[in-house]
Amino acid sequence: MDNQSSSTSKWRKLILVLNCITLGIGYCGGPLISRLYFLHGGQRIWLSSWLACIGWPIFVIVLIIAYFFRRKTQDSDTNYFIITRQEFTASAALGILVGLAGYLFAWGPAKLPVSTSNVIYAAQLGFTVVFAFFIVKQKLTAYSANAVVLLIVGAGTLALGADSDRPSGESTKQYVLGFVMTLLAAASTGLALPLLELIYLKAQKTVTYTMVLEIQMILNIFGSAFCTVGMIINKDFQAISREASQFELGEAKYYLVLVWSAIIWQFSTLGIVGVVQYGSSLLCGILIAFLLPLTEVLGVLLYHERFQATKGLAIFLSLWGFVSYIYGEMKQSQKKKEENQIPQTQMSQTSLVL
Repeated sequence: MDNQSSSTSKWRKLILVLNCITLGIGYCGGPLISRLYFLHGGQRIWLSSWLACIGWPIFVIVLIIAYFFRRKTQDSDTNYFIITRQEFTASAALGILVGLAGYLFAWGPAKLPVSTSNVIYAAQLGFTVVFAFFIVKQKLTAYSANAVVLLIVGAGTLALGADSDRPSGESTKQYVLGFVMTLLAAASTGLALPLLELIYLKAQKTVTYTMVLEIQMILNIFGSAFCTVGMIINKDFQAISREASQFELGEAKYYLVLVWSAIIWQFSTLGIVGVVQYGSSLLCGILIAFLLPLTEVLGVLLYHERFQATKGLAIFLSLWGFVSYIYGEMKQSQKKKEENQIPQTQMSQTSLVL
């Protein structure tokens, strides 16, 4: 029994690590390719947010394979989907919030340097902590609380050099608008993560990875539907061909940027639903906050953005916060193992006496 439990625990940790890597690819690559679109002539914010959700058909293939596998190993009456109607409704509603968060987040790469928008977005960790406390009763240890404080302070240091960070040709009004929209995106994400965890907690069955993929697909279907309405109102679909012909890198590369943007952003969504399921919404928030400074560095290297001392301090504090959280988790894991060993030792002694 113990061996089976240990094997399951190792399998969950492996899936968690893979989802952390997937999240890293999405959250580092997504903002960078979005910024590439805006730097070379792209102007459509609704289109950029739509691309963050529209790649969901990629996972349809995986779910079809999973269905036929279940049908082969179980019986011919296997349902196409694992999730219930209640879980579908909750995921659909959350998908609209995800679409809104994507639209708000798109203002960052559109109006701000990648390194700036990502540090602002790190404030989502603070929102995640507050919402997770009330929605899923997430407890804070001394180490995770320390991590939260360090990551939020790291994000706040950016405000010290914000004025000198404004891109040339960008008005103060547009810069402030991008700042506020990115902060609202952080709040939306901070709310979405605990709500996603709540869907898992309310599930009346074992949450499998197939179910995680189904929820991820539904989130993006309704998120992309929300953004599609915005694109129709803003007449973005009619503007795509015109924008492609004027794109500085060429028309072919314009469409290539759009395709890869849709693909890369799917990694972030998939990573989020996996980390929340096999870890927690708090871990997901801390991981996102940790990845943001890495994106800052890539923004400086790839797009030659300014790197002030405040950004260096923000990166240092973010790394410190992440290490604090990981160390705390290791201590908690070790403590649980010791607590589990004590009853086993007592049982062994009792059996010897008998």
